[in-house]
Amino acid sequence: MLQNNLKDVRDLLTEIKYPGTSKDIVALDMVQQIKIEGDKVSFRLVFQKANDPFVAALRKKCDALIKEKTAYKEVAIETVFVQEMERPFSLEKVKHIVAVSSGKGGVGKSTVAANLAVALAQQGYKVGLVDADIFGPSIPKMFGCEDARPYMSEIDGKEYIVPVEKYGVKLLSIGFFVDPGSATVWRGPMASNALKQMVEQGFWDELDFMLIDLPPGTSDIHLTLVQTVALSGAIVVSTPQQVALADAVKGIQMFESSGIAVPVLGLVENMAWFTPAELPENKYYLFGKEGCKQLAEEKGLRLLGQIPVVQRICEGGDAGEPVALNPDSVTGNAFMQLAEQVAGAVNENTTQARRVRIQKH
Repeated sequence: MLQNNLKDVRDLLTEIKYPGTSKDIVALDMVQQIKIEGDKVSFRLVFQKANDPFVAALRKKCDALIKEKTAYKEVAIETVFVQEMERPFSLEKVKHIVAVSSGKGGVGKSTVAANLAVALAQQGYKVGLVDADIFGPSIPKMFGCEDARPYMSEIDGKEYIVPVEKYGVKLLSIGFFVDPGSATVWRGPMASNALKQMVEQGFWDELDFMLIDLPPGTSDIHLTLVQTVALSGAIVVSTPQQVALADAVKGIQMFESSGIAVPVLGLVENMAWFTPAELPENKYYLFGKEGCKQLAEEKGLRLLGQIPVVQRICEGGDAGEPVALNPDSVTGNAFMQLAEQVAGAVNENTTQARRVRIQKH
């Protein structure tokens, strides 16, 4: 058993790694102001952001390790946050901001984002959707408003971009501002600035949920997003196929890394199986079976939903009528259930973060 020695306590805590990294919490300068008083040890555990998803887990590990390997009977940990991210004025009335991401292109991320937005609106929420997939903006087509043009308006003495609104969802996409027949060739900083402008200068007013449809993979745009707004969480979309799941793991690791530290709300398994419209009980697993479900279990994450493939989902996207508009259909019902799961996960995460902020020992 270690005794009353500050160095011993500090050295002991190097055994605890920050999740998703190879660095320990001492090397990351998260352990500060260690004090020893009799059989009690106290210290500060410093996090960058209040929405760090590992606060509770790391506190528990520190407490258990010290009590197991030292003679101290009491451990007092004060949780401290370096910064509370301030939201731009345009987002002050936005309750929750959720990123919809994928590690790989072609898994139907934008289809999930569009239908999730519609499903949330169908359930009575006020919803906004930002198409941050700068190089392949597809939201205008999916909502059947490719010819729409957002306009600038002066509100309370400031210029704002007024979003397009359809199916109860407020929309902004770079696709509204560029020629759809031309390729968007921008360097990273240009794309990042476009995203910041849509988010910070959009007149969003009151929203329960803002969804941000990110480009696939990991890039400067992802970093710009977390630096611009305080995300409530992220959703990772994948098909059950192993090659897609391998990239989904990279997406999860990106959000959970110490530099970003955005809670992953869960996984969405898109194209989970093929169901003929005339035989809704039949399931044909075209891309493997329950790959996302298995990955969610391995990572300790929620499986937020499994979305089947039916012909109507493709037709609806091409026609500008998201399938979630018909909640009685097989796929529409799946998106309604997904919306319920996402809303529940966000609220649960927000409640937990609020408890952490006021928890000091």
